[in-house]
Amino acid sequence: MHLIYPAILAALLFCTGLYGVLARRNAILVLMSVELMLNAVNLNLVAFDVWLRDELHAGQALTLFTIAIAAAEIGIGLAIVLLVHRNRGTADLDRLRDLHEDATDPGTADATDREQKTDREQNAEAAS
Repeated sequence: MHLIYPAILAALLFCTGLYGVLARRNAILVLMSVELMLNAVNLNLVAFDVWLRDELHAGQALTLFTIAIAAAEIGIGLAIVLLVHRNRGTADLDRLRDLHEDATDPGTADATDREQKTDREQNAEAAS
C-alpha cells in the first residue's frame, strides 16, 4: 500500500477541519471541525502503523485512545454548548465572548474606589 494516498486524504481532512475551526461561528460546528481534525490524525496513525508493519500495532492502539478521548471531549463540549444555549439563547461564539466580568481587581483599585467602599460601609452601619 502506498503511504501517499492516506497521507494526502488526512491532510485534506485536517485542513478542512482547521478551516471549520477558524471560520465558523457556531459552537457545534466548531466541535465537529475539531472532531474532523482528530479523525485526520487517526487516519495518519493507522496508515503509518500499516506502512511500518509494527508488530505491536502501536498506531492502532493510540488511535483507540484518541477515539475515546475525542468521544469524551465531544460529550463534555456538547453539554457546555447546550447549557450556554439554554442560558443565553444562542450558540454563536462571537456573542459568548462577553462572559468576562468587568470588576476591577481589589489590589489595583484606586483611592476613590476605596473611599466609596468605606462610605457605603458606613452608610450600611448607620442604617442598621
